[in-house]
Amino acid sequence: MIGQNLTLIFNESIDIAREMRHNILTTEHLFLATLNNTQGKSILQKCGGNIQEMVQMTSLYLKKYIPFTDHIITNPRQTPALDRIMSSMMNHAQSSNKQNIDVGDLIASILEETQSFSTKILKSQGIDRLSVLEVITQDEQESTQDHTESPERAENYLLKYTKNLTRLAQENKIDPVIGREDEIWRVSEILCRRKKNNPILVGEPGVGKTAIAEGLALEVHHKRLPKVLHDAQIFALDIGSMISGSKYRGDFEKRLKGVLAEIAKIPHSILFIDEIHTIVGAGATSGSNLDASNLLKPALANGTLRCIGATTFTEFKQHFDKDKALVRRFAKVEVKEPSLEDCYKIIEGLAPIYESYHHIKYSKVALKACVDLSHRYISDKFLPDKAIDLLDEVGANFRISGKTEEKIPVITLKDIESVISKSVHIPKSQINKSEGKTLQNLAHKLKERIFSQDKAIDELVNVIKKNKAGLTEGEKPIGSFLFAGPSGVGKTELAKELAKELGIEFCKFDMSEYMESHSVSRLIGAPAGYVGFEQGGLLVDAIRKTPHCVLLLDEIEKAHADIYNILLQILDSASLTDNAGNRADFKNVIIIMTSNAGSKEANVLGFNADMSSKNDTAIKHLFSPELRSRIDCVIHFNALGIEEYLLIAKKYINDLAQHLKERQINLSITHKALHQLASQSIDKALGAREIRRIIDTHIKLALSDEILFGQLKKGGNVKITLDTHQKFVLQCG
Repeated sequence: MIGQNLTLIFNESIDIAREMRHNILTTEHLFLATLNNTQGKSILQKCGGNIQEMVQMTSLYLKKYIPFTDHIITNPRQTPALDRIMSSMMNHAQSSNKQNIDVGDLIASILEETQSFSTKILKSQGIDRLSVLEVITQDEQESTQDHTESPERAENYLLKYTKNLTRLAQENKIDPVIGREDEIWRVSEILCRRKKNNPILVGEPGVGKTAIAEGLALEVHHKRLPKVLHDAQIFALDIGSMISGSKYRGDFEKRLKGVLAEIAKIPHSILFIDEIHTIVGAGATSGSNLDASNLLKPALANGTLRCIGATTFTEFKQHFDKDKALVRRFAKVEVKEPSLEDCYKIIEGLAPIYESYHHIKYSKVALKACVDLSHRYISDKFLPDKAIDLLDEVGANFRISGKTEEKIPVITLKDIESVISKSVHIPKSQINKSEGKTLQNLAHKLKERIFSQDKAIDELVNVIKKNKAGLTEGEKPIGSFLFAGPSGVGKTELAKELAKELGIEFCKFDMSEYMESHSVSRLIGAPAGYVGFEQGGLLVDAIRKTPHCVLLLDEIEKAHADIYNILLQILDSASLTDNAGNRADFKNVIIIMTSNAGSKEANVLGFNADMSSKNDTAIKHLFSPELRSRIDCVIHFNALGIEEYLLIAKKYINDLAQHLKERQINLSITHKALHQLASQSIDKALGAREIRRIIDTHIKLALSDEILFGQLKKGGNVKITLDTHQKFVLQCG
């Protein structure tokens, strides 16, 4: 039977491969997981190995030589070498008449693969198969002696597998807990019951569940709780340490019973189990349902054991809630994310501790910015955890830069902005720029880049300003728009320029790829039981990765009708949950949909007539009233005339000239050539895209020859002109 430690190593090796996006599972993944395992470290250290060196070499090998993919990996494929190692372990256990296969057998089997990089690392440390087998034999003999020890030599389970939070509070080793008085008092009320006196703290990761248990220990120390709890002793259980090294059947049960027996001897004792969902199944073996939760149930039910648990909503539902007999023995206490005002107090209360640790001083403005900026830009974590992380990271940034050596520096708003810009990949200039100033100049900036669409730009900016001012009802995206008009008039270009001016990411989905009903699963993930269920949805993943972005749904009329149902939810509540339970927040997203609906019919009218009435009719025909009513604004784009084509052609040539300056090449164009470029491009089917195509095929192609083989090898001046046949030619020199 495979030991628990070995199972942990196998699972961790798969996690390592997934995190590194490797689609194969190699010996080195398994070896790195072994180096991270307590028992694996112990064996290799006894053999004379340097764990840190081996971890660095193995990690470097995996990053450098194992190819990675761009998509999410769910089940990496085992290599033949790994299959041979598994087979070797089984054979070794059978020949030795061993019931359990453990970490030592794995290391010995890895050493049989003489060509693997892991074996070369072990050999470089002076570790061979014989030395590993000697250490395994010695450990087994010592373990056998431990099992036959007399009761007088039994270990102190509380010292080994728990942490006394009350004692840590007395020694001032627990950070102050601020703003959780109501939750701490509710926990103390439940603890004072006669039976079922077991609170379970349930909340999102990072909201302060563990801190409440630590806060309870502080309150006990300062005698600020009811008298019945003044003498309480709170012990935090370490499940990982209890499982680690329990290679023989019954070891885990013995340790847990030992902890429970010793706690029962201590009056007013309380057991705190963080991540309590892990006790469901912990210590269970094949053919036995006796896990940690079943060992706890009798003591929990009769009140002889007072227990505090902590877990997240997701884990509570997936693991803990399935055991109804266990759930009914606990009283649920929901821990919500604190308000911004409470977070300000928490950060101010914790600041002195971090100031002392990092040898710095935080200004009041910087402390407030930690809360405000983390709340605004970090959406996949929760307060106060993300604000505390930012506070700590800024201090660490100063400490490693050596800025704290001369005198105690004062952390300012600019320092907080610098760190948050690196964390969320938003330009620093955008974070420290006044949002009001950005919005005030937004229309002007966009009109400099997008021509002949002033009315469309004004409508777009007005809605964004209204929503940014907080004048919208409920939780909705920053703005939702439908850009209607012919192809090539600037719909997509406006979306790109908007993202650029706001300093946020641009995320595009081509809706022509989602024309079938089953393609909806690509956006929100496949249903349970179907291929790709664990991979999640593309749209949810994109927004979770870049929560501040302009989301472009190009050619929305080509999408299947089921896609519109997803849009209803997004536009209504600014959120979308995929089939794996991952939630994407669209509150900081600007949603833009483009459509050519009605453009062909409008073009029949010709003469650059106002196309909005034809477009409106087509839009009403294509999109349901429910969807149209949720869109902030339908914006109609004008058809382009010769003047606009000239401006766009000039813009593209200027962009090309700017790019060529890096190669010391100065590009210019004659007025006649520019007019010819615009005249050739007038085509209502392609719009301004034709200008880019002509530049690519006629101008860039000629330029590339001159740059590679001709007169522009070392730079120079070049002018675009026309020959006698009205063809584009280059004049160099």
